[in-house]
Amino acid sequence: MMKIIISIAHQQLDLYDEKDQIIRQYAISSAKKGTGQEYGSFCTPLGKHIIRAKIGAGRAVNTVFVRRRPTGEIYSPELSQVYPQRDWILTRIMWLSGCEPGFNRLGRVDTMRRYIYIHGSPDSVIMGKPGSIGCIRMRNQELVELFDLVPAGTQVEINA
Repeated sequence: MMKIIISIAHQQLDLYDEKDQIIRQYAISSAKKGTGQEYGSFCTPLGKHIIRAKIGAGRAVNTVFVRRRPTGEIYSPELSQVYPQRDWILTRIMWLSGCEPGFNRLGRVDTMRRYIYIHGSPDSVIMGKPGSIGCIRMRNQELVELFDLVPAGTQVEINA
């Protein structure tokens, strides 16, 4: 089974195949406030997770999502000027669920209830540098590739 390992220190996501070989590497952007488990912290949670749900299959690149639903909008620089405060969630969503009760699952540390995703972002967002409010941001085309390669249930480990 494939697995994903995300390094916060290197701002990198590695996809491993069944033989434990890296088959893809992607630059990411994690939380600008660093790592942390608590609800409301706006930090990226650490530890073992799975992809609980995959949302947006077949949607156009730059499809805008709000509360995991497509808005009917396609992101553009002009649209970003209309909504300058929006945290853009684009193209695809892979919703993470923690696997470690008391650390990243259940109560105030529940990754899924914190709505932590791997998702697409505007092309203007810098990768390789923290900048999100907790999620893992990726370039849209790379996210589509990853989304198509991994099934729901894929293990995701997020390391400091």
